[in-house]
Parts: sequence; structure tokens; C-alpha cells
Amino acid sequence: MGRVGQDSVEPGVLVWCADYHMCTVVVRNQGRVFMHTPSQRDVRSSIAQARTIVVKVGSSSLTTASGRLDAQRLHAVVCAIANTTVLGARLVLVSSGAIAAGFGQLGFDARPTDLPTQQATASVGQGLLMAHYESAFGRFGIRVGQILITAEDTVSASKYRNARRTLNRLLELGVVPIVNENDALASNEIRFGDNDHLSALIANVVRADALVLLTDVDGLYSAPPSQPDSHRIPYVPDALHILDDVRVSGSVSGVGTGGMVTKLEAARMAAVSGIPTVLTCASNAGPALMGDGVGTVFAPVRQRGSSRRLWIKFAANPRGSMTLDAGAVGAVRGARASLLAAGVVAVTGDFSAGDPVWLCDESGNHIAKGLSGFDAEEIPHMLGRNTAQLRRLLGEEYAHPLVHLDNLVLV
Repeated sequence: MGRVGQDSVEPGVLVWCADYHMCTVVVRNQGRVFMHTPSQRDVRSSIAQARTIVVKVGSSSLTTASGRLDAQRLHAVVCAIANTTVLGARLVLVSSGAIAAGFGQLGFDARPTDLPTQQATASVGQGLLMAHYESAFGRFGIRVGQILITAEDTVSASKYRNARRTLNRLLELGVVPIVNENDALASNEIRFGDNDHLSALIANVVRADALVLLTDVDGLYSAPPSQPDSHRIPYVPDALHILDDVRVSGSVSGVGTGGMVTKLEAARMAAVSGIPTVLTCASNAGPALMGDGVGTVFAPVRQRGSSRRLWIKFAANPRGSMTLDAGAVGAVRGARASLLAAGVVAVTGDFSAGDPVWLCDESGNHIAKGLSGFDAEEIPHMLGRNTAQLRRLLGEEYAHPLVHLDNLVLV
């Protein structure tokens, strides 16, 4: 995204208008720059022109009715999306299907439900899944690389940076990274639970220009498609409140772990990160990437933030909390200042300097996330003191914000 008035911004592309705090579209007429609210056509056009694209495909789009991996369906998905890479776009594929591929190979009649068997099944299935992807993309002369991620890899700042470096280098080398949650190692206590959330995080990691969610329905409906009053919603200009306007249900395929709610959450995460999203069925993947009127397209609703802020907002897992007084709450919500010790009345949790924490009001409501500037055990001695008092009583090293403005995001 660019800014209105920059000569480098091409007409017809989505930009961020700082004055109006909204996404707009550049229009030039006789040397003058105009703007208008993006239409469905504008957003679809931006997806068609995207340079870096994250595509997520679910298990139900890759398997038979019995839940076993269907090589023909997988190859059809690859054929639909590979042309995007051939035409010059950089593609990241977030693919489910390891457990679905593995349980058939191991002779199970259905997807296992206990964690150890799921982990073992994923270990067997992931290799089979990658073999099919290597074969399918190889037909187009495209190399692929495997990236297995756990939730801990995005919670840790250093692991998050490592993942970003690896993914970006693969894209620079012309390789299609194929990303999946590392189900063989992930536990129920800390996992994504579905690849919809993971795909939105990956879109942030690689600073994608578009996110494409492929599922077993052809778009978002006003109610479950089986209901007679249901109709497809082709365009969502405000993903922040879409869950207030539709009736959705969980996964019913018996193969995947997500549902429409998780896909809407992923679209919302992308929208507030400045990334347009299209949701449709796998058979519509090609037309969706070309900007055709299939599925449901979600407009971005925020300017793209820095990778650091996006990590804090969406991936960082708070290790504790700080409770703010009313004045500090107002300052944080106004995004005007760092969080000083003078505005904090309590601290909970066991965390170190640099760890993410919740910032809460005195009623316990979460208002922001931030990276703590101090260890949890140091903070009680600092509470309620201004900078001058901290410097005089504890020393210069304590005369700093508990959470600096650059490391703080509203939630």
C-alpha cells in the first residue's frame, strides 16, 4: 500500500489515506489525485495484481469423502494456483492434510482422536503430502520447500524472525514454501488448532499482498448454506464486524479442524493488517487469483503495520499482565505515550524483560498488548513512581517506560 498523493502510486490500487484513516483507491484526472472508497472490483483487482500471495487449502479440499488423501484433488489445486507463480507472483501455500493423509496409510478407518496417535499419523502423512506436492508443482518446473511450524515458533520473537528470514529467502530463490502446523510435535495446550489462523500469521510474516482461503464452500453465506434464506455475500467492506451480521457454524467435514468462524477470524486478522482476502472453494482458486467475482472478498480496513507490531498483536502470547489506572488507560487508548510506572497499580505473572504482557484496566479488561521493559520481579518496586523518582531511588537504568510506545499495540 502507498499513500494518496505519492507519484509512485499507480491509479486503481489500494492505498492508505492517513487523513481519513481508511483504505481508498487512487484516481488521477488531468494531473490531479482523487480518492474513493474501494469497491468490490477495486479489492479484487488488488488481489489479481498481488506480488506476494498466501494461499491456504484445507483438508476437506484435498481428501475423499472417507477422509483419505485424494491425489487428483491435490493436483487440481496445484494446477489452479501454479499459474500465479509462472506469471511472476511469489506464492506461499499453507496446507492442511498431514493427518488426513496418514490415517489412511496406517489402516485407520477414520481420523484418530487421541493426541499421540494424531501425532504419529501426522508424522507418516506429512511425507506423503509433500511427495504429492513436489510431483504436482514439478510439472510446472516449480521447486517447493517444507516449513513445519508450531505455535511456539510464532510466540518467540527470535523464532518468529527466523521463520521470516527462511520464508523470505525461499521466495527470493523462486521456491514455493509449503507451510503446515507441526502436528507431530504440537500439543493440545499450545497449537494453532487450524491452519486458517496460521495462514493469516504467515501473511503477516511475509508481508503478503493478498490472502486466499480455499475451503469446501464457495464463499461466505448469510446463514449456513443448507438454510433456505441463505445467500452468498460477495463483498465484505468491514471484516471487523462481519460475525455480528452472519450465522455460521463449525467444521462439518469430519476431516478438518476449523470452520467458517476460524476463516472469518483469519480474514479479519488480515484486514486489520492491511491485507485483502478472498474466501472460496478450491475449484475456484484460479478465478479467485485472477480477480474474478467468485467467493467472498474482504477489504483491508487498516494500514499495514510494522512486522514487529503485527507480531505483538497477533502472535505474541502474553506471559503476564499490568493493571493500569484510568489516566494510563486513556493515554494508551489514545496511542499518545509509552506506559510509565506511575500509571500502573499492579502486575501479575512470571515474565522477563522483552516478554509480551497484557495491559488491562482496573476491571480486568484487556486494552493492549506490549513488550515489558523489565522483569516481573523488578516492577513492584517501581509502581506509582514517576521518572524522576525512579531515577533518584532506583537508578538511571529504571528511569524508563514499563512498555515503550513502539512495543505497544491496542487489541
